[in-house]
Amino acid sequence: MPRARNPFIGYWKITRMDEWDSAYIDLVVPGFFEFEREDGRLMGSFQFGTVAGWLDCRIRSAGGESYVEWSWEGHSDTDPACGRGWARVEGERLVGRLFIHASDDSAFEASRQNPPPSQRQR
Repeated sequence: MPRARNPFIGYWKITRMDEWDSAYIDLVVPGFFEFEREDGRLMGSFQFGTVAGWLDCRIRSAGGESYVEWSWEGHSDTDPACGRGWARVEGERLVGRLFIHASDDSAFEASRQNPPPSQRQR
């Protein structure tokens, strides 16, 4: 039996965050989350403003709904940073929350898109 397609895999453009406006979200690159399979595991990356990191993900289920949760490691401005987060697919949107360890956290929404040409060669 073929495996069902993972609904999280792909590039998601961040369209809204509770704690940061769109000018900051897209300050360096268009803010995004991206999920992909690496050696059979779900991994990913993200960036908004000067916060960026790589994601170590797990698919979970609660109340009959699937969601992805992750820990992350990266940087905030020029300082090392880490944290956690989660998201679920609601229709055509990815909605969730990102936490920066011992700092801010924010709800977010993102929409599935093709990555900008400058991000295709990461």
